[in-house]
Amino acid sequence: MTKTNAGRFFEDYSVGQVIRHAVPRTVKMGERALYHALYPARHALYSSDQFAQACGLPFSPLDDMIAFHVIFGKTVPDVSLNAVANLGYAEGRWVTPVWPGDTLRSESEVIGLKQNSNGKTGVVWVRTRGLNQHDELVMEYVRWVMVRKRDIDAPAQDTVVPELKSVVPAGALVIPKGLDFSTYDFDLAGEPHRWGDYAIGEVIDHVDGVTIEEAEHMMATRLWQNTAKVHFDATFRPDGQRLIYGGHVISMARALSFNGLANAQMIVGLNGGAHANPCFSGDTVRAWSEVLDKAETGAPGVGAVRLRLVAVKDGGSFELKGEDGKYLPHVLLDLDYWALMPV
Repeated sequence: MTKTNAGRFFEDYSVGQVIRHAVPRTVKMGERALYHALYPARHALYSSDQFAQACGLPFSPLDDMIAFHVIFGKTVPDVSLNAVANLGYAEGRWVTPVWPGDTLRSESEVIGLKQNSNGKTGVVWVRTRGLNQHDELVMEYVRWVMVRKRDIDAPAQDTVVPELKSVVPAGALVIPKGLDFSTYDFDLAGEPHRWGDYAIGEVIDHVDGVTIEEAEHMMATRLWQNTAKVHFDATFRPDGQRLIYGGHVISMARALSFNGLANAQMIVGLNGGAHANPCFSGDTVRAWSEVLDKAETGAPGVGAVRLRLVAVKDGGSFELKGEDGKYLPHVLLDLDYWALMPV
């Protein structure tokens, strides 16, 4: 008998199965420092206690994407250790801010299964919940991954494909307690553009680019305790390349979006997302955003804006898909999210 963990394969999952993930992690200011070292992150609410306090918060929370990475990373050994690809996201909500000193843990429920026609892999849908030390819900999301089968002759399980909302309703977004943008300091935030200045359908080129380095990607993936083999083991893929963790691309694109969306301070909803094509060391990532929708909130001075964030490599165009409906080769990420912005 072996005591080591080879990870779950497709036939190891069943609908309704609940997985409590190891290992809880206490996050402090070190995570913020490393996050800002890895990405050109400059949003003021996550950089300054004074700015956050002027916006009604007790002090500056940790970045929303730090919460996502930590909670996501916990799930990898149980959900995607043997994954071929992470396919998409839906129904994501950030519910409680993460403060330095919080301890985060994750649990997932299997909500869907579908074996692929090749009989070698299948798609697994899970709903993941991140909780803090008070058992408060920090965030939740659905993701689906393509996972290898251990035994290709194993019979296919019954197909269950969950019905997922295409958009998190604006009324379901959670505004952090006390958040108040009525005296928002646009000078300190870095741009004058407020909620009313953005038009639905508007496209924003974020201009800047960052070349992905192998060392930084490896540091980030280890930081978030993501153990997926495709990110570490160069023998795991036929091409001998280590795949860049998709969350690394998300954070890079989000940070690049500061140029044009400096006041899109807090991410509160994840409507959908796809890692359209693989990213490798040496690729230069650029980003653009499209304004998809806007909504008022009940918080003073706070509006919600729905954005499509697209990351492309090596100077790709604003085109997303070809005539066949498939993503063009230069598209790395297509992410649909809600953010909070001063009105």
